[in-house]
Amino acid sequence: MTSHAPRPLFSSLTRRVLVYALLTIGLICLVTLPSQRDYVGGDNDDAMRLVEVRDYLAGQGWFDLMQYRLGLPPGILMHWSRLIDWPIATLIRLCGLFFRGEQAEAVALALWPLLLTLPVLATFAYAGERLGGRVTSHVMLLLTLLYLVSSNRFLPGAIDHHNAQIGLVAIMAAVVVTRPGWMAYGVAGVAAALALGIGAETTPLVAVVCALVALQWALAGRAMQGQAMAFSLALSLGVTAVFIGTIPAERYMTVTCDALSFGFYGLATLGAGLLFLGVLATSGLSRGLRLAVLALIGLACAAAAKLIAPQCLGNPLAELDPMLVKLWLDKVGEARSFWVVAQSEPEALAAFYASGLLALCATAFNLWRGGDRERQATMGLLVLASFAVALVQVRGTMFSNLLAILPLGMLIADLRQRHRLAPQRPGPALAFVLATLTAPSAGWAMMGSLWSNGWPTLQSFRAAENASPAASRESCFSREALAPLAALAPTTVVADIDGGSPILRFTPHRVLAAPYHRNQRGMLTELYIGLSTPDDARALLRGADVGIIAFCHTSVLTEDLAALKPDGLYAQLTKGNVPDYLQPLPSAEGLKLYAVKTGQ
Repeated sequence: MTSHAPRPLFSSLTRRVLVYALLTIGLICLVTLPSQRDYVGGDNDDAMRLVEVRDYLAGQGWFDLMQYRLGLPPGILMHWSRLIDWPIATLIRLCGLFFRGEQAEAVALALWPLLLTLPVLATFAYAGERLGGRVTSHVMLLLTLLYLVSSNRFLPGAIDHHNAQIGLVAIMAAVVVTRPGWMAYGVAGVAAALALGIGAETTPLVAVVCALVALQWALAGRAMQGQAMAFSLALSLGVTAVFIGTIPAERYMTVTCDALSFGFYGLATLGAGLLFLGVLATSGLSRGLRLAVLALIGLACAAAAKLIAPQCLGNPLAELDPMLVKLWLDKVGEARSFWVVAQSEPEALAAFYASGLLALCATAFNLWRGGDRERQATMGLLVLASFAVALVQVRGTMFSNLLAILPLGMLIADLRQRHRLAPQRPGPALAFVLATLTAPSAGWAMMGSLWSNGWPTLQSFRAAENASPAASRESCFSREALAPLAALAPTTVVADIDGGSPILRFTPHRVLAAPYHRNQRGMLTELYIGLSTPDDARALLRGADVGIIAFCHTSVLTEDLAALKPDGLYAQLTKGNVPDYLQPLPSAEGLKLYAVKTGQ
């Protein structure tokens, strides 16, 4: 009788992923938790997401995304998705079985981003295994670990939707680069559908992935028939399920450019449906005819985009009021362009763009040298698309630095092999060391921080990713600073735009302004109040039914408004000149509260 050794419970790849996941989560907790003062992330979006989740847990409907306490009545329809609210709410409910009240929230909000490191690590470990074997898989995992630990998207409390988007982009990219079987392509199609449902930031990358799958089929024919059909069918069915499952029936025909709506849904299902039919009917034809079919599908999608959603072919923020652009959007860190960063914070350029640029150079060199040109071109196009987005808005670097891991990981593994084959030659050893040191974006971030601030810490170069000024939020809009406001009867509050989300989180009040582009009227009203003379501001306050002004004189926006209009209300309050229709209220240090007297 032949004896067989027992099969291991986990494959070597699974064990590898688990080890790196434990190491990643351990490092994130080690460098974050000892100094963390709040269980919610430092970004405004983290606080607003918690407000949305709390409303959902309190009984607000699944299809009702109105934020009733934000902006002018009746409120603001948010462009976020319940696809993120639901798992966070579920985690809070589960943690509520073991912890009470805010403790359950704190544990759930710590677990959510840490759990999302697993799919990112697993995806790149799998990609490395298929691209180059065990060593390449280790290299990919190390680069991914550095990316996750140095990013602020996976810290405990980081509950906005960007970390989920990163995981979905990683899945799509790994599939189109490694070209596995039809089941994996089906998973990629579902990932594309979820990405479209969660937020508009990934739309350009989803479009590029769709184009790459279509090109792979057009070039390979029957060899890629199953994969292309699985991807297109999964995308079509998946986005239909997401659309029906998250969009109320009365908004089925509404077109918006900042979230999933009929525009994105119609184009996604049209493109995926046509690709499915084209693959089904023409896979046996010549390559030239397949490319012609693909070109016709592309023309049909372009014509449909022009017909269904012409307004979405440009920048969705282009219609913002110029005053909001100047006083708010231009100050949002993640909305800055390459040119703005180059002028205002040149030391951060390498952290944002060096890895993507190196990845593009690596793929260009490999295309010139030969080898698997299709795979190199695929990686290059993915990085190029995300890099182009990052040049327009720096938030795109979270994707370009992520996707750079694929070509740079292959480069490092290749240089390591060359060094092992010729250990006596200094050239391969030097190239291997240089590539290893320069590939991670974290290394460039540390060098930039060293250049500008002295010896860096993880906290110091993570700050470059923050979207809003944390210092004024900590002094004016912390839980302690807002405690006196929270004790007052609910009313409408005028406050700094960046203070809107914390006020919604810590108090029962309504706020006119928070940093969300759909709330133009509320933000403009807040700006006009601050810029108007005290007499004119009184009429605006009365018209907006404002009960309290929460005044933070140290905020960047308040300083800008006071400088623009020295005789304006905010400038006068900064000088200590309080109009007679405002009554000072007990306040914590940093934030001054004024009640708007009725009848005056």
